[in-house]
Amino acid sequence: MQKPSDGDNEMFDTLIAGGGIAGLVTALTLLEQEQSVCIVDRDTKERLGGLARWAFGGMALSDTKQQHKLKIPDTSERLLEDWCSFAEFDERDYWPQQWAKEYAQHNNDKVYQYILDLGLRFLPAVNWVERGLFGEGNSLPRYHILWGTGWHLVETIINKLQPYIQQRKLVIYHQHKVDEVTFSENTAIGAKLENELTGAKFHIDSNHVVIACGGINGSTERVKQNWNKSWGKPPSSMLNGANPISDGKLHDHIKSHGGKLSNLENMWNYAAGIKHPQAEFEGHGLSLIPCKSALWLDHTGKRIGPMPLVTGFDTNYLCQQVANQEKPWTWQVLNRRIALKELAISGSQHNPSIRDKKFLQLLKELLFGNKKLLQQLEDESDDFIVADNLDDLVKQMNQKTDQPYINNQILKQQIEMFDKGVKSGESLQNDEQVRRINHARQWRPDKLRTCKPAPILYSGSGNKGDHLIAIKLQLISRKSLGGLQTNLASQVLDQQGNVIKNLYCVGEAAGFGGGGASGKRSLEGTFLSSCILTAQNAAAAIIKQSK
Repeated sequence: MQKPSDGDNEMFDTLIAGGGIAGLVTALTLLEQEQSVCIVDRDTKERLGGLARWAFGGMALSDTKQQHKLKIPDTSERLLEDWCSFAEFDERDYWPQQWAKEYAQHNNDKVYQYILDLGLRFLPAVNWVERGLFGEGNSLPRYHILWGTGWHLVETIINKLQPYIQQRKLVIYHQHKVDEVTFSENTAIGAKLENELTGAKFHIDSNHVVIACGGINGSTERVKQNWNKSWGKPPSSMLNGANPISDGKLHDHIKSHGGKLSNLENMWNYAAGIKHPQAEFEGHGLSLIPCKSALWLDHTGKRIGPMPLVTGFDTNYLCQQVANQEKPWTWQVLNRRIALKELAISGSQHNPSIRDKKFLQLLKELLFGNKKLLQQLEDESDDFIVADNLDDLVKQMNQKTDQPYINNQILKQQIEMFDKGVKSGESLQNDEQVRRINHARQWRPDKLRTCKPAPILYSGSGNKGDHLIAIKLQLISRKSLGGLQTNLASQVLDQQGNVIKNLYCVGEAAGFGGGGASGKRSLEGTFLSSCILTAQNAAAAIIKQSK
């Protein structure tokens, strides 16, 4: 092997494969206990922190100060009940169930308090997401928004790592990958690294190895290979909302050395992706937070049903319904009034008022609508259509597909049928989408981002202020809910359930704990927080073993 002078034969207490938030939290916790650490990260220095850097920063937390102020009677017991109602665990999911209990019992002290101790804080509003279609899911609001988004969380931790880098207690190899973990008698003793720019390879010795490489959903092919059979066939095309370096190859390597992979068919994808206007790789997508008040239509312009698709209740259900459509795209049709209040894009990049902590700007957007985002999508996105009338809207929609699937009269009929129900007055409204909108508006924080039901086609829809909007949507891959199976110390287990010595796995690579802690569906907001939780447990176990 080619050996750089500053690489080969270095020795560290712990080597971490991956510089996402799970890897960074593991590193910082170990360094604070006087361990020496090496992080091997496949991305550039500027992108250290992985997907957490671009994340919105929402976390599902219980028994918090924010909940107390809003008189939300949440407890760890209630959180666990809600979690299991969505997870649908079976008898094979022993360790996933143990991690679900661990999250419910310790999200407050190991995640919420950890965030506060970093000097960060949450917005006072607590949102209510993943309420479930029929009473399962989050029975209470517990979605806390990190002030500063995931971007500020990552930057805060990186700043805390700087003194250790200067002291050479921490060494970070950027744009390198762990080619393979090395073992001696079923014990991890280091890793072989490869420089992804030059191809140079070398070995690093360590007492402990932590797998923090993310999931498999950065590879669209891997997503299709592991597609849940109950969803039918995977769509012919879908967008990538993860990172291509999350390709699952390190998972396969650990499996070849006896590690157990589980629940890879369970994924947390999103139903409302659009092509990224500044795509960094083929198929790069953005995940919209779809508007509750928009009509969700199939490729012919007919409303998807019989249960209308409404976000905020069951993301897994939305994805299943979209995946089962005849074509790999769907449409949302709305107007400017709805878009200004409800349209949003998930992540730090398109939420600068929260990312940059500009409270007055955020307040202005909540009160008057996010005009800047609306204009940005209109200017930059090929999937975003604006028209002054329905005829022009249909014409542009048909230009975005291989043939004119949408009939003007059919689409008009679909919208007018919805509008007629809305106009009938609250006492006579009989539309499931309207019922869910009204239900969402009962909770004050969600009311700020949800329109009061009103017709989509205004009588004066030729006016500029009333223009119509259509958004072409596709499924977009995001998170793996399965991964390497681990115990509560984040130790990797083999096929027989035994510990592989000195080998740990954290974050998404571990299916956020145990190889599938969320089961089939997540309560949303459990990803960043589970990265922190699994990292804390791994670091505590390593420190205990080192003493």
